[in-house]
Amino acid sequence: MTLAELTLAQWRTFDLATARRLAGEAAAQADGRVTLVETVGHLGAPLHRALIERDGREFALIPGGRVRLGFDLEAWRPTPEQVADYEECLAEGFACAPDLKTHLAGELSPPRTAEPAAVLMAVEEEQLTELPSDMTAVLAARGLRMPDADEWEHACGAGATTLFRWGDAYPLDAAPYGDGGDGRDGTGPLRERNAFGLRIAHDVYTAELSSGGRAVHGGDGGEAVCGGYGRLREWLPLATANTNPAMAEFVHGPDGEDAWDAFSVRPVLSLR
Repeated sequence: MTLAELTLAQWRTFDLATARRLAGEAAAQADGRVTLVETVGHLGAPLHRALIERDGREFALIPGGRVRLGFDLEAWRPTPEQVADYEECLAEGFACAPDLKTHLAGELSPPRTAEPAAVLMAVEEEQLTELPSDMTAVLAARGLRMPDADEWEHACGAGATTLFRWGDAYPLDAAPYGDGGDGRDGTGPLRERNAFGLRIAHDVYTAELSSGGRAVHGGDGGEAVCGGYGRLREWLPLATANTNPAMAEFVHGPDGEDAWDAFSVRPVLSLR
């Protein structure tokens, strides 16, 4: 088995010594060093978390394999608070569809199976320094690339099938950005690293691009918050499967050339 063939299912079965050995092999491929290998609880079972430092940036080992992505709206049951929030959006004229599930169907990627390779992915996103069309060459010069939409979504959810990487609900007393506001604090599950050790989908003011131009991930640049669209739509940009299609169309269109520096990317290092 090569490192690129490492699957999430296999990764869960290894003991800590084996996980440390594989993390060391990944670090050697990346010309980096292992900074942490630990075991955390995730989805009711142990999961190893391996972090590697390369050129002053921290990367997490993301095992791949056959995984389920997207969000199953048919199986999802919104809470009364979520329904009420969307109905308030309707009343205020901010909603885009006649009901919540129809709205989400236009925002979230559909249920599907994918088989991403294992990779190293940056723990933190970084701001674009070039137009999205030119960023591929900039990253390649550093031995890196942009993630595709499936890789980003898999890395964020880490096998979770819930609306958000931490569950189906959002904390009513917390804000999905910065240090809080509007009487809410800046704490909550979005502040915690995800199961793989990434700081991802943690602030709606971020907006991460993936290759292919089909999606914007992890935030909407603060559009819903600043627009006063209501609490539910404030939090939805952090949903793992949210693709923000309107924003993706904007940033890759002619008007996006004047706004590219408001977007970010999460570099990936391919393993072999």
